[in-house]
This record gives sequence, C-alpha cells and structure tokens, in this order.
Amino acid sequence: MEMAAVTAANGKSSGGAKSADFTAVEIGEALSPTASLFHSPKLNCCIIAVLGSKTAIDPAVVKSGLERTLIRHPRFSSRLVVDDHGCRGRKLRWEKTMVELDDHIIIPNLDDDDASPDSAVEDYISRLSTFPMDVTKPLWELHILNVKTRDAESLFVFKIHHSIGDGASLISLLLACARKSSDPNALPSVPVKNRRARRQGVVWLIWAVVRLVWNTLVDVLLVNATVLFLRDTRTPIKGPATGEGRNGKRFVHRTVSLGDIKMVKNAMNMTINDVLLGVTEAGISRYLNRKYGKNEEKQSNQIQKSYLPSTIRLRACIMVNMRPTTGIQDMAKLMAKGPKAKWGWGNWIGNMMIPLTIALRDDPLDYLWSAKATMDRKKHSLEPILEFIGARILPMVFGVKATVGIFHKILSNTTLAFSNVVGPVEEISLYGHPIAYIAPSVYGHPHALTIHFQSYCNMMTISVAVDPEVIPDPHVLFDELEQSLIIMKGDVTLKFPKKGPNVGWKEIL
Repeated sequence: MEMAAVTAANGKSSGGAKSADFTAVEIGEALSPTASLFHSPKLNCCIIAVLGSKTAIDPAVVKSGLERTLIRHPRFSSRLVVDDHGCRGRKLRWEKTMVELDDHIIIPNLDDDDASPDSAVEDYISRLSTFPMDVTKPLWELHILNVKTRDAESLFVFKIHHSIGDGASLISLLLACARKSSDPNALPSVPVKNRRARRQGVVWLIWAVVRLVWNTLVDVLLVNATVLFLRDTRTPIKGPATGEGRNGKRFVHRTVSLGDIKMVKNAMNMTINDVLLGVTEAGISRYLNRKYGKNEEKQSNQIQKSYLPSTIRLRACIMVNMRPTTGIQDMAKLMAKGPKAKWGWGNWIGNMMIPLTIALRDDPLDYLWSAKATMDRKKHSLEPILEFIGARILPMVFGVKATVGIFHKILSNTTLAFSNVVGPVEEISLYGHPIAYIAPSVYGHPHALTIHFQSYCNMMTISVAVDPEVIPDPHVLFDELEQSLIIMKGDVTLKFPKKGPNVGWKEIL
C-alpha cells in the first residue's frame, strides 16, 4: 500500500498554497557522497521527529509558518532526480521544484473512541516507517495529530529523509523555525561548546600524540575486524546477523529529569554524555538479565541474581557531530549561506563503536566510571573523524554500493545506535504552539535498537526505535533505564556530601 493511499484513507491536507521562493541551490546539484549512501536500499534512512504541543495545533497557522520558514530552505524545496539510465550513486541530484504544501502536510483522522490514544499514536507513527518516501517531491512530510496523549495536547510529527541532513542540522533548522515562548521574536537558546585544544607542556603533548596514534590504530583495526568477521553476541536485543530485517520500527519515548542527570554529572565530575552512556549500560544489563532469567522470575517476580552469560560482546555505534561548535544561533547563520556552507548544513556526522560491559554490578556507580573511562579514551582517537572522511571519499573511489556494504557490515555486526543532542534551555513555541517535549529518532539502518537522548528545558527525553519482532516490550526497557537513573541518583546522594535515600541495586525490578 502506498503512503498516498494511506493519506487518502486516514486524513486530509490543510490547504492549497504553493511556494516559489527558493534560495541559492543550483539546478542539477549532485548529492554529496554521504547523502548518496542514504538512498541505498540497505541504508535508506529517515528521521522521525515528534514534537509534543501543549495546545491543539491550528493547521492554517502552521502552513503559514512553513511558507515563511522551512520551505525557503533549499533542501526542503528540491526534489531528487535520477539520470535517464536509472543509475544511482553519483548520478543523483537535487532539482528545485514548486512545493505543494497539500502534499506534505497530512492530518489523519485517528479514532477518537480508541481506549488508548497513546497506543493509537504509537501505532500511527510506527506505520510511517513502513512506507518509502515519495521521490517525486521534496523528501519531507509533516503529520499533525490533534490527539491528546499523556504528555501533550497534540503532536507535530516530521518525517525527513536522512539525505537532506543529519539529526543535528535538522533539529537546528526546526529550532530556527521556533521562537522562545517568553519572547516571540527571539531564537531559542542552546548551550554552545567550542572544541578547543588545551595548551599543555611538551611532555604532555608527546604523550597525547602517542596515545592518539595508538588508540586510533587499535580502533581502526577493530573497525576492519568488524567489517570482516567480528560480530556482537546474539542477545534478545540484537537484530538478524545479516542486518536484512525490513520490519517497520516502533517509536516510543519517555521523559526524565535533566536536573537528576546534572546532579549525578556534577557530583562525579563527568559529562552528561558519560552519565547517559552509563545509564544505558546499566539499563540494558538489567533488561537482558530479565530476559535471560524470565523463567525463574515467574516464581519470585524478583531479580535476585545474575542470569547473564559470562561473556557478552555488545557494542553501540555512537553518532558524533563533527561540527566544531554547537548552538542554534550559529547553525541558523551558517544555514542561511546555503547547503554548501562549511560546517553548516548536511551530514557532518562521524561514528565510533563503544563497547558496553553487560553485567549486574554490585556498585551501580561502576557503570558511570566505566562509561567515563571509555569515553575519555575515545576522545583521544581519530576513529569518528576517519569514518567521517571515509563516508565522503570511499563512494568516489569504490562507488556507493561498495561503501554501503562496508558501513552496513559495521552496523549489522554491532547491536545498537546511540546519540545525544543538546536542545533549548527554555520553553519554545513552533508557529505559536508551545512545545512540551522533543523526541527525535531514525530508522532504515540495520540496528534493532536505537536510543536517542534529547534535552529540552529541564527535561531529558529518551526516544527508542525498536524492531518489534526483536524487542516486543520497549516500555520494559524504559523501566530499566529510568530505574537505573533513580538508583544512581540515590547512590550519589548517599556517597557524596548530600544526604538522601539509597536504593539497593538488585532488589528493584
């Protein structure tokens, strides 16, 4: 069934204006090598971004806002064109076109009598991953769901092809379309972190170079081994060994306190990313222990011992934003220069493989120390930079098909994808609609599990995309992730100068 048929059956469009306002994109501009990878059948990825609104969404207001902002961007007003011979790869190009908003804004009529609106919304968003994008028009859609859920009055659901840009640039563009709720004329504020080298002594510099070279060499060898033969252990969250599963993904999210994460981060002198990775390692360990011990749990309903195999190789692919700075203000200025701007629009992402230690630890803070040690080592490696360069050079040398085969092997031989994006520090409004949360994710890659963390105001939204045939109970995984954070917060409160409750690690499901 085509997406057009689903649109006709379930919903209606919002109105009929076209846009002929284009910025500087040349007719026939070729796709970048990285963008071409995302049009291979094995790596045909799309980004799903769900924004919860605190009020009902007015389609007419949204349409007017899109005409003033989003569709003025070259990538959102260009369609994909293939050469006459049907060749892919380098022959793909962007071509300016008229934007018919009726074809992009979809308003489904969900059943108001459904006993569980949240389940109905999850089902609808998950169905979006089963239909390909229509390449005869610009590769984006906006689904407006005026359905009240547990944490929003209505929903914006953006579906955007990954060849248009990476998660950081797309979220930045959406935020550039938004304004502070407290000041309708001001852009959102996002923490900016400049990546600058520290000045140290000569001995430190020599040691840093040696460590950088050694870590990079080891990581490159592991990447090559992963392409050739090194596979993660088959666990209840590992997708098919071939990576060829084409099931639709199920998208679910949950919001936790960003203040709790910052409290743990400050007490233990680490980064937010270290804490999130430690929580992920702990949550997955608990979830897998539950899966391996499910027969025994039926009798006691408690996890009192470890049922995990003695050795599990489980690695996460972490997406790294290669831009030297972050921040919506800077990104908005760069994007105004067009998609060719240096460090601006496009797919500026690298990848690095992170080993996760799967075990039930006696001290829950050990997960955090382990995550920090792993990330500290990875910060002294060129692995993400080399993979970023490879994604741009290899298609030109060996062709898109061979390059896709390499990256598909890396993804199919590892277990999950992990990313973390910084969001606005205060409440924002999108076309006059105050936003309750932001929950982006991605599908189309071989992983059966993708975990994405997105900060917003004083909250952290955890989004997961799962293959429902591999992970049929994603809400149980959420329970373990959330409980891991609660336990770590309690342990930090006990062991550091502040007082607070401590919760036993193995006694809580």
